[in-house]
Amino acid sequence: MKNTIGKTIWVFPDGDLPPAGPFPLKGHESVIILNMNEQAVDVKMTLYFTDKDPVVDIPVVVEANRVRCLRMDDPSDLAGFVLERDTQYAIKLECSLPVVAQYGRLDTREQPLSFYTTPGYSQ
Repeated sequence: MKNTIGKTIWVFPDGDLPPAGPFPLKGHESVIILNMNEQAVDVKMTLYFTDKDPVVDIPVVVEANRVRCLRMDDPSDLAGFVLERDTQYAIKLECSLPVVAQYGRLDTREQPLSFYTTPGYSQ
């Protein structure tokens, strides 16, 4: 049976990778994708910027019935692309099957730490 929970397009307009910070737990952002389907989902990620052309079709695979956390400060999660810190950007995910996606940011510039998550716009 096909999963009917989730959407195939997700947009997160407020990306701004924070500095790593001076503490052991490093500042970062992540996109979390939950695949509740019986087959793997192919995801194409596009990053939009205020002052340069988008980076398109970053490939991501989320295996069947799995969750995947993509760290935006880890080039291995972005097919080798290095996202500079303190750069305003937005994210679009185009998925081959419906998924649920969420965005999170950990800001460690000062104590207490700030962590928040938010769902994106989906259709």
